[in-house]
Amino acid sequence: MSAQPEVESSGMDIAKLVLAGLLAAAGIVGFYYFADESQLLRVLGLLTVLAVAAVVALQTAPGRGLWHFGGDARTELRKVVWPSRQETIQTTLVVLALVLVMGLFMWLVDSVLFAIIRVLIGGEA
Repeated sequence: MSAQPEVESSGMDIAKLVLAGLLAAAGIVGFYYFADESQLLRVLGLLTVLAVAAVVALQTAPGRGLWHFGGDARTELRKVVWPSRQETIQTTLVVLALVLVMGLFMWLVDSVLFAIIRVLIGGEA
């Protein structure tokens, strides 16, 4: 990740973010307002308005910072060494076996404590 100084938001950035939020809200309201129309058209309209709101938001300093962060995250994700299928299956089997063993252990401890409490309170063992 690159270390870049934070950029202060200007008044224009705040106005753009408010506009983006209002656009998104208008898109959602419009989606429900036009409930009698085709759902396909409503979804396409909502996606279009949300895309325009995203473009407006990306024109601000926080929006550009978010875009840059996404690019950095993608770069780091490409560096990950993912496990092979065999490693994934082996790890899953080990986890399942340990869950089973711990479940049996907890059941045994619960049964012993239940028997002890029954003896202590005078119930039949």
